[in-house]
Amino acid sequence: MNTPQAGPDPATIDVAELLPQQPPFLLIDRMLSYDERTTACRLRITPDNLFCEGQNLSPFGLVESMAQTCAARLGYYNKYILHLEVLIGYIGAVRALQIERLPRVGEDMEVRIEIVQAVLGMTLADATVLVGGERIASAELKIAIAEQNR
Repeated sequence: MNTPQAGPDPATIDVAELLPQQPPFLLIDRMLSYDERTTACRLRITPDNLFCEGQNLSPFGLVESMAQTCAARLGYYNKYILHLEVLIGYIGAVRALQIERLPRVGEDMEVRIEIVQAVLGMTLADATVLVGGERIASAELKIAIAEQNR
């Protein structure tokens, strides 16, 4: 990617506009920041979240929120910088997943991603999940963009 032009303040955007997923499958509810290499999103864990098991977000929900943060970054870039449609991507691989603890109902979870490499429809990202500034999970994600979208 080239140096992006300025888009709108990420915190003012309806994050659902950036993702192919829609409620009740949204696992981020707000974009906090965006730049070419890093993006941060938030999810408030609610008891009606489909991915909650008891009082915690499930490990699957945790990984999906990491992937949706990657998708929100791509959606922001395509919609507001390139003025293109939102692309559909798929989790190609999850590596080095470490979960210290699962986020609890009532907590705000921040997901930060840093792009390691993006080439030919594949993106490698390092993801970190924080609650109250405490790192609770991390992983490497490989995201593939659907062929018909490229």
